Amino acid sequence: MQRRYAVVALSVALMLAIGVSVVVKTSALRPATVRLLPNDAKVLARGETVYRNRCTACHGQQLEGQPEWRTRGADGLLPAPPHDETGHTWHHADDLLFRITKYGVGAAINDVTYKSSMPAFESTLSDDEIVAVLSWIKSTWPASVRAHNDEINAPTKP
Repeated sequence: MQRRYAVVALSVALMLAIGVSVVVKTSALRPATVRLLPNDAKVLARGETVYRNRCTACHGQQLEGQPEWRTRGADGLLPAPPHDETGHTWHHADDLLFRITKYGVGAAINDVTYKSSMPAFESTLSDDEIVAVLSWIKSTWPASVRAHNDEINAPTKP
């Protein structure tokens, strides 16, 4: 009888160990959820500086993007979109915007064949700088647009 309990206990311990290992490995593969901070003045000041230094050449001083941003050019690439309320940036979750900025569009959407003029900033901007610039962009949107974006970022309930 004791041997049966020992076998059962060992089996349960082994299953728990395997389960914990799977959870740890799975969560390590999943990217952390990024949340922007559009109400943090210190983050916004840093974000505006990053935007002015790194983004205005393509996305414009007023976040207006390039003309005809929805039409591919002769090179097959889309021009830089606006990041104000007239664009589509606010239609995307914070985490996706972060991945696009850090890794590039193709990597963010898991399509290595997708070509974009948007560079990946993984080697030139820190994660904090990326969060800051995206937070600053979000802070410029009208309240209704921010509210819609917040709904996109809201955790889903099972």
